Amino acid sequence: MSDARTTQPGTLGPTGVEVTRRRTGWDVVLGILLVLGSFVVLGDVVIATVVSILVIGWTAIVGGVALAVASFARRGGSGFWVTLLGGIALVVVGILLLADPKVGAITVTLFVGATFFAAGVTRLVMVFSQRGHRWLWALSGLASLVVGIWVLVNPIAASMTLIGVLLGIEMLFEGITLIVAGRLHVRSTGGSGPIAYA
Repeated sequence: MSDARTTQPGTLGPTGVEVTRRRTGWDVVLGILLVLGSFVVLGDVVIATVVSILVIGWTAIVGGVALAVASFARRGGSGFWVTLLGGIALVVVGILLLADPKVGAITVTLFVGATFFAAGVTRLVMVFSQRGHRWLWALSGLASLVVGIWVLVNPIAASMTLIGVLLGIEMLFEGITLIVAGRLHVRSTGGSGPIAYA
């Protein structure tokens, strides 16, 4: 498929790394699929929330087991117990999420609400240190603060919808970004070719 470079911000710092944004045909196809998927998710946010909690639970279990197994490579070292206990904790969290997705949804929702609240307060405080676009920081901070307060005050009402809504919105914006601008490509300007994709 065609490869059209849409943006070239240039070299970042003295490391010889250049970031460009290129859109290929595959990016457009993936973007369209993400947009269509976002409509499906937003069409039934409750099911999307439950599925998200199940995915998080299984991811925590798999990651915890992998971390616990990897900890034995450090047996006798300083990081053995920290890594092992971290892996066990992840497995326990995953099992709890899978055992009762509703409770898991409430827990994750409270975390998301606290994150929105903290982000809103931070942005509102930063308004006083910004020279330009203060209204944008103030509007963004106020919106995050309101969402955070609403979620923390109504965690049960928000728990079965918020995660699905956020997932759907994220998929929608990511799909639109891929369709319009493509992905970020990072390459070395020293001639070693692409080193990463985002």
